[in-house]
Amino acid sequence: MEADRALLGRTSTAERVADILRDRIAEGFFPPGTRLSEDSVKGALGVSRNTLREAFRLLTHERLLVHELNRGVFVRVVTVDDLNDLYRLRRLVECATLRGLGEPPYPLEAVEAAVAAGERAVQDRSWQDLSTANIRFHQAIVGLAGSPRADELMRAVLAELRLVFHVMADPRRFHAPYLVRNRQILEVLQAGDAVEAERLLASYLDDSQRQLVEAYAQKVARA
Repeated sequence: MEADRALLGRTSTAERVADILRDRIAEGFFPPGTRLSEDSVKGALGVSRNTLREAFRLLTHERLLVHELNRGVFVRVVTVDDLNDLYRLRRLVECATLRGLGEPPYPLEAVEAAVAAGERAVQDRSWQDLSTANIRFHQAIVGLAGSPRADELMRAVLAELRLVFHVMADPRRFHAPYLVRNRQILEVLQAGDAVEAERLLASYLDDSQRQLVEAYAQKVARA
């Protein structure tokens, strides 16, 4: 993480440290269950202990980290109940975004870019990139609402969801089948049919939740 020190610049803050740690957690650099050593992270980033502890506090509030008494700070391990709740919130935010779009045309550039990135990842057989592209697709869907608060909420939801995917052994299995559905939703939105896009997205989330919860529950049971 020493290379990340340059990202802090001259105005190092707990928020910027949290941004770096959040990115590393999302990338799987710190897998679920990993203990974050204060001394190691503080030394790598060149920040004070108080700054790091504040960053840990911020990420604990986001449910990415958990503090265990007398043991330290760990990357959170999501439960099956957590996973079901994340999907409940996704329906509330993502489907409501499409329901409230109003009249077309819609600003779909970010959605188009995410779908194209996913298709390139499949061609390159880069399954982690496919996972990232799929996350960006859903961020872009919520971005259509034009609400910074909804964007922030969705970033937190998807960051927590990535903790689940880091536990799973085969990201291709959980993302490749949905790429075609991403393209389908995009094309329906391009045609100006937000009602059909919402229907497709609701079905998509139902199927995704069912598949992921079943596989994750088995994985947790074996752990």
